Amino acid sequence: MDLKSGYPFWPVKNGLLNDFPALRENIDCDVLVIGAGITGALVGWTLQSDGLDVCLVDRREAGWGSTAASTALLQYEIDTEMQALAARYGIDDALLAYRSCEQAIGSLQRAARSIGDVDFRKMRSLYYASHWYHVKRLRREAALRLQHGFRLRVLEANAVKDRFGFDAPLALLTEVAAEVDPYRFAQRLLSAIRRAGGRVYDRSTVADFAPRRGGVAVRMENDTSVRCRHLVIAAGYESQNHLEQRVAKNRSSYAFVTEPVPEGLSALAHCMVWESARPYLYLRRTRDERLIVGGEDDAIDLPARRDARVVAKSEKLLKKTRALFPSLTLDPAFAWAGTFAETEDGLPFFGAHPQHGPRVHFAMAYGGNGITYSAIGADLLRDSIAGRKHPCADLFSFARLARA
Repeated sequence: MDLKSGYPFWPVKNGLLNDFPALRENIDCDVLVIGAGITGALVGWTLQSDGLDVCLVDRREAGWGSTAASTALLQYEIDTEMQALAARYGIDDALLAYRSCEQAIGSLQRAARSIGDVDFRKMRSLYYASHWYHVKRLRREAALRLQHGFRLRVLEANAVKDRFGFDAPLALLTEVAAEVDPYRFAQRLLSAIRRAGGRVYDRSTVADFAPRRGGVAVRMENDTSVRCRHLVIAAGYESQNHLEQRVAKNRSSYAFVTEPVPEGLSALAHCMVWESARPYLYLRRTRDERLIVGGEDDAIDLPARRDARVVAKSEKLLKKTRALFPSLTLDPAFAWAGTFAETEDGLPFFGAHPQHGPRVHFAMAYGGNGITYSAIGADLLRDSIAGRKHPCADLFSFARLARA
């Protein structure tokens, strides 16, 4: 599957950061991770930090799948509001999901500090009502979060206008959020894995795998083989190819990045912005005063059809953004689209599936919180492989499908 189209900003900005070899020999390891994007990199780095011998393989160049197309807004706020999760699974599980995501922002910050040079910045998040009839819903959401100790402020229309320069009837301002360069973060994690003795191979495609007593036998397309005690499938939205059960729907999302905005982006200097409508518009700045805009999601996952929509979708996003900030000079520089997966409830899946047994683990960080979910999932899989139970193990397991 072609996971992206157009010209994603991050690889253009960073250039070639690593050169990994293809796998051309038989190898053994404790854990083989399929996928060398940001999810696989976080999982591999976490497992290796726990003392395991880790190998990663990717059929593309490392980090060149959905990671390159990500806009990398790191939030504890899930696409599914807390009140909706509470209605579906109960307040305890809704709180577990939101608090775990909140803690994951701190985990990502510590990882970024340890790795270094990934353009990680702490931010705030502004969630604004797209329409007047969303105001009551957002007030209920704010009340529920405040009741359970989450830090946020409810901004009325005049405060939104005064502080952020655009019109909205209501907005929720939260203090825990962040931004990162996802491609650079993944590449730096992969470099750290290799420096510590792990192995990373790209342009290396898995043909099939089979659980065996005490491990998993993996055959590559070039007929080399990998023997591992555990296998982690972190192949993004292609991970579903390894399951007979359909657990998510593929969608396409569109984005563009501007040239540096001459007026500056002071209103967004420390805050990302997203809206209550679905699919939602979202905005963030870069360090050099560019504006990244994303949204206009649709159900298209055929690359040719998706690619044909990039220009029109970017124009729609530009029109919406100019309506919010008419005083800014917005000159698009690059536009792109990426294929993503979306679960019905907005939550990810991490762990083993009955189809493959306990030594084959999935890392499906699906939804708008992909990088945040990946941080949680890396710890969850580390605990699972070590024989410990992570607090989110049940909620993020495939068993959740039976509760829906």
